[in-house]
Amino acid sequence: MSNALQLTQAQQTNNIWRLTLAQALAGANSIVIFATSAIIGHQLAPDPLLATLPISLFVVGMALCILPAGMIAQRYGRVTAFLSGTSLGVLSGVAAMLAMLHSSFVWLCLSTIFGGAYAAVVLSFRFAAADGVAPERQAKALSLVMAGGVAAGIVGPQLVTHTMHLSIPGWDTPDFTGTFAIQALVALLSAIVLMGVRLPRPSQEDVSGGRPLGEILRQPLFLPAVICGAASYLVMNFLMTAAPLAMHFHGHSQADANLGIQWHVIAMFGPSFFTGHLISRFGARRISILGLILTAIAAVVSLDGVDVAHFWVMLIILGVGWNFGFLGASALILQCHRPEEKNRVQSLNDFIVFSLMALGSFASGGILSTWGWDIVLWVSFAPVIVAAVILLVVANRNSLSG
Repeated sequence: MSNALQLTQAQQTNNIWRLTLAQALAGANSIVIFATSAIIGHQLAPDPLLATLPISLFVVGMALCILPAGMIAQRYGRVTAFLSGTSLGVLSGVAAMLAMLHSSFVWLCLSTIFGGAYAAVVLSFRFAAADGVAPERQAKALSLVMAGGVAAGIVGPQLVTHTMHLSIPGWDTPDFTGTFAIQALVALLSAIVLMGVRLPRPSQEDVSGGRPLGEILRQPLFLPAVICGAASYLVMNFLMTAAPLAMHFHGHSQADANLGIQWHVIAMFGPSFFTGHLISRFGARRISILGLILTAIAAVVSLDGVDVAHFWVMLIILGVGWNFGFLGASALILQCHRPEEKNRVQSLNDFIVFSLMALGSFASGGILSTWGWDIVLWVSFAPVIVAAVILLVVANRNSLSG
């Protein structure tokens, strides 16, 4: 029996809305990390070149967690994996509080590893939304859950802005300590929401069935889908990691950086309300290529100047480009596996994506500190061009073979 027949319409709707709300809450946690970690890292790191190391370790946490999370989901079900991830989200906030209270760069790094592990589990929400849904509706379900990030884009930066100077009674609390306390509570609330998700339990076929992994990897569509997802996420993370610190270097305020990140995240997830329709109409490959083009345009805009407006416009276009590129690639991945193979294939895809992201995230801080913001922008073109060329070559081969 296919997964599409195992859930009623009411169960599908319940799952999608709960996953969307959990996506919003978890997204706010990630935004707190991205909006603050480079700035705090610059204050606490023993060397300025390590300022973005905490964000790089966030991506390392994603890469380290995604395969174990996939194995937990395959054996015990996705909800168990989700709740394991949210517990790490709570630990992320607690560890970051300790980092501020003890001025500890090590605790800050540990907090972002936990936060990255949480984010890795959260990204599987998009695939979980397609469980039990008919194939023709999967892209729309996937994009609707990602649309929860719009709320995260509003809540996350405002959470930082309104809690960064919050003091905890009885404690000598540095800036951002209260922010991380709220961050831990938000992760706990997400766990409560996820307890109501109802998904099919893994069958014996789900646990041990499916084709050999090598056969799956040799599919013509798999490598282009992975490369497009990796390029979209790598460049977005590469530029978003460096942007708040670059704004700081060019004399812009933390509030300006927070607002830029807010609109960036809204742009990342806002198009999800219609991205699924665009994929259904024009195809996942075309939407992925459009996303890569927009990502390149974002870098071009920022090369034109370093005013606040340049940073904001760049971050907004970058967010839309990521949405089209990453969701298009995710829809392509859904075409690369059978139902019983989904956890293995999806977690492998995300592992590759996050591993490449980690390299880009760590490099961005060193490049920014050593050579400046313009070089960061020029470097970002390379993965975009590679991914676009591969997608176009595959599209041309398919049209010739058809």
